[in-house]
Amino acid sequence: MTLLTPGVRFIGGYFATSIVPLAGAFALQHALAHFADLLIPTWLLLTIAFISFPVISAFTIITKEIKDRRDAAAVGARLAPRAEGVYPGNYDILTTMLNNWKFGYPGMLTLLILVMTIIGCYDEGDGLWDILETKGPTFNMRIFWDDLVFTSHPEHLKLILATDFNNFVKGNRFRNSMRSVLGTGVFNSDGDMWKFHRSITRPVFTRDRISDFNLFDRHTEAVISALKSRLRQNQPVDFQDLMSRFTLDTATEFLFGNCVHSLATGLPYPHNVSEGGLFLGRDEVNTPLSKNTTDFAKAFADVQEMIANRERLGWTWPLAEILKDKTEEPMKVVNGYIEPIVQEALERQRLLGNTASSVDRDGWEKRAKEKEFREDETLLDHLVSLTDDAVVIKDETLNIMIAGRDTTAATLTFAIYLLSMHPHLANRLREEVLNKVGSSRRPTYDDIREMKYLRAVINETLRLFPSVPFNIREAVKATTWPSPDPTQPPIFLPAGTKIPYSVLIMQRRKDLWGPDADEFDPDRFLDERLKKYLINNSFIFLPFNAGPRICLGQQFAYNEMSFMLIRLLQNFSSFSLDLGAWEPEMRPPADWAGQPGRKGTEKMRPRMHLTMYSSGGMWIRMTEAETDERT
Repeated sequence: MTLLTPGVRFIGGYFATSIVPLAGAFALQHALAHFADLLIPTWLLLTIAFISFPVISAFTIITKEIKDRRDAAAVGARLAPRAEGVYPGNYDILTTMLNNWKFGYPGMLTLLILVMTIIGCYDEGDGLWDILETKGPTFNMRIFWDDLVFTSHPEHLKLILATDFNNFVKGNRFRNSMRSVLGTGVFNSDGDMWKFHRSITRPVFTRDRISDFNLFDRHTEAVISALKSRLRQNQPVDFQDLMSRFTLDTATEFLFGNCVHSLATGLPYPHNVSEGGLFLGRDEVNTPLSKNTTDFAKAFADVQEMIANRERLGWTWPLAEILKDKTEEPMKVVNGYIEPIVQEALERQRLLGNTASSVDRDGWEKRAKEKEFREDETLLDHLVSLTDDAVVIKDETLNIMIAGRDTTAATLTFAIYLLSMHPHLANRLREEVLNKVGSSRRPTYDDIREMKYLRAVINETLRLFPSVPFNIREAVKATTWPSPDPTQPPIFLPAGTKIPYSVLIMQRRKDLWGPDADEFDPDRFLDERLKKYLINNSFIFLPFNAGPRICLGQQFAYNEMSFMLIRLLQNFSSFSLDLGAWEPEMRPPADWAGQPGRKGTEKMRPRMHLTMYSSGGMWIRMTEAETDERT
């Protein structure tokens, strides 16, 4: 473990800054003693130097406040409404937010802060979502006097992601907080570096490659086999765990040509299941393979939780890591899997005499344009043919794996959850599957393209439970946004403003999606509501981002999710939740019942790190399809 932890570096930077007023104080003492024969006591100088820090900080905050208000007035705009906490720096709001991220319902605290920001109080009878729609979706959380302008307004997201794309970046602070995990990969870069990473990964997502279903078929068969084996024991399955394994195996094989084989290890049992008096607990088997894959999957989830928490803490996050870099240990496990694969691929290149030297970015981009992507190539094969820089290769593949694994697993998990809650809709989807594909035939790309209700089910799942519910950008230059309230002036954003935004909140707004926005109804993507709401305002639905940063793997994800759902519905005729299989502390708290929005009706407890997931898993029972139906 390095001694230069994030916290030590952070404090060291401030200590170095403190030397300036301290040195100035002693220089003044020396000058007065020498030229004016005036001796100022050292204790007084140290006191003045110590006091100067908060004084200078307060002066900086006040002068910036005055400048921001003048700049806003100069362009006929206003500053975003500010949250006003009880404690200095809105410390109480920060701690409440962190607590809500751990134990509350995603997005609800953000709405409560919005209400208190705009009207100063909260009347529970009105409902948070209703107040959001009438009072506006944009406010400044102002954590530790740092501007954090939150928005869930589609016009603002359109500016951030598309029409004013170059003015909204990840920013230095975001990149620094993510660097120990994401490195300089595509999701942790801006500008020319982002364009470079985007250009070298794009070829892996051609139509021919993403519509080759052999990869999906192999791993789906393993899923179906594992499901039937467990369900025939009259035990539920943690479907979230199973989908995480499925997407991990497909992602590692697709990207590396080297599968982690997590589906080959034992599945977890519910917390209270025993067999012959022997408590089974979470793991069915304990072999070297199962331990390695379990360790990798756990470390993979842990690092995402840690870097997500860094962003929640804002610029103060290093103070939570004074003793150690919390990503260091789990990243050893993750790198322990990826780095040998990268080195093996580089060695193959050297043996073939195709070694590509570590040249500058322009050299890589030139080779990427000149080189054809072979049909049998993985992303790793492609990258090692462009460069022998193992760090660049590792960063890029890890970025794509994070994007492709958890997001798809989350959507499949929540899709089955919602179908379990609405069996009549599951029956309708199964009817489409049997009519279009049959009970046993492997689906094709054309089958999936023609299955309108299947796509609607996936889209409605992504609307209610977007894989990435919150994100953040930073304004490069000062700009203005249109006011959500047309009677108010535009909103002014000073340069450097951090902008958290939420597609989760936006995609559940009743003013954007209709009075039934909280309900799971796939028909909204098929009937007149599609034209009334979505077609006229496409930026109200952003599960795969938008603009230049739109997800390269969007169609790959749709194909993978569609393939899995079709195979499940061919093999199983119904789904139901086993609520008793959740550990008690993982279930929705009793006080959630009757609360506004979906919070009052959820049967599981949604949580999030970089992506959404269900706390304690997703315990499902399935009814196996009749044999004659499958012939």
